[in-house]
Amino acid sequence: MSSLSYLEATVVGAFQGVTELFPVSSLGHSVLVPALIGGRWARDLNVSAPESPYLAFIVGLHVATAAALLLFFWRDWVLVLTGLYTSVRYRRIQTTGERLAWLLIVGTIPVAIAGLALEHTFRTTLGRPIPAAAFLVVNGVLLYAGERLRRRVDAGPDRRSAGANPMMAGGEAAAARRRAETTTATQDSGIDERLAQTPLGRGALIGAAQALALLPGISRSGVTMTAGLLRGLTHDEAARFSFLLATPVILAAGVLKLPDLFGPLGAGIGGPVLAGSVASFVSAYFAVRFLTKYFHTRTLTPFAVYCVLAGIASLLWLTLR
Repeated sequence: MSSLSYLEATVVGAFQGVTELFPVSSLGHSVLVPALIGGRWARDLNVSAPESPYLAFIVGLHVATAAALLLFFWRDWVLVLTGLYTSVRYRRIQTTGERLAWLLIVGTIPVAIAGLALEHTFRTTLGRPIPAAAFLVVNGVLLYAGERLRRRVDAGPDRRSAGANPMMAGGEAAAARRRAETTTATQDSGIDERLAQTPLGRGALIGAAQALALLPGISRSGVTMTAGLLRGLTHDEAARFSFLLATPVILAAGVLKLPDLFGPLGAGIGGPVLAGSVASFVSAYFAVRFLTKYFHTRTLTPFAVYCVLAGIASLLWLTLR
C-alpha cells in the first residue's frame, strides 16, 4: 500500500465524494473501479483483506465527504445542535430544531448498531468485485421499485378520494398538498418544517434502511431516499433527510478509521491521502449542491437504470474476461 499513487488516490477520492451522495454506492464503486481497471490498481486497492490499508484510506476519505456536507448544510446543523441543547436543557421537543435533532438521533441508532456488529463480516465476505456488481444491480432494482410503489400509492383510490375530501384519511392528502405548495418557498431557508414533523418512529425506520449500505453495491443515500419516499416524503425532502442522516454516520466511520492512517497501515501514503481527501471534499460539495436542486423536480429512475446497466456490464466483464 506504500506504493499508492497520487493518481489512484485522487481518482478514488473523487469517486468517493460523488458516489457517497449519488444513490449509486460508494463502497461498490470503490470495489469495482480498481477491479475493472486491473493491474496495479487491482493489487493496491482491495477492501476485502482483513487488515486493509485501502479500506483505512477510503473510510478516511469519509471525513472529507462529511466536511463537505457540514459546510453545505451548516445552517441546518447550527439549528439542529441548538435544538438538541434546548431540548435537553428544557426537557421538551417542540421547535423545528428540537424535533429534527431527535429525528436524526433515532434515525442514526439502528445503523450504528448494525455497523459495529456486521461491517467487518460483510466487508471481508462480500467486498469483492462480483458480489459488489451483483448488489449494484439489486440497488438499481430497489430504486426503481421504490419509485413505482410511490407512484402507485400517489395514484391510488384512497389518495384520490382523500384529495377530494381533506377530512378523509386523517387529513393526509391536505397535509401533502400543503407540504408540496410550500416546499419551494422554504427550500433555501434552513430545515424544512414539514420534514421536522416526521414522526420519530417513521424516522427510525428510514434511518434503519442505511444498514443495507453495509452491503457493497447498495447505496446509503439510495435506500434512505427510497424508504423516505415510501413513508410519504417528497423527493427533495427524502434527499435532504438522507444527507442529514448520512453526515454523522459518514463522519463517525471516518473518525474511527483515522487512527489506522497514523499507524503502520498508513505508512508512506500521507501525501496521496491528502490529495484524495481534497478530491473527495470538492467532488462531494458539488455533488450535494447538484442533487439538492435535481431532486426538486426529478426522480431516482435515472440512477436506477445506471446501477442496473453498470452492474450487469461489470458482471459480464469480470466473468468473461
